[in-house]
Amino acid sequence: MKKDIHPNYMEATITCATCGSVVHTHATVPTIHLDLCSQCHPFYTGKQRIVDTAGRVDRFNQRRAAGEKAQRAAKRREKTKA
Repeated sequence: MKKDIHPNYMEATITCATCGSVVHTHATVPTIHLDLCSQCHPFYTGKQRIVDTAGRVDRFNQRRAAGEKAQRAAKRREKTKA
């Protein structure tokens, strides 16, 4: 068997970014950061909650509003041309 080919197995801390829960376990990396865990995930809790990662929902809503505004402006231009 080859020596020194396996990674070091150490104590690790897993932290949830949403609810802040901390779990201590063993892994090959010292810290693991999760967006969702089983304590705050909607599937496990039964509660619907929007988890906005880096403002993606807000950015989508802004693009949608801009598109609707552009459509209304285009309809107004067509009415004035006719």
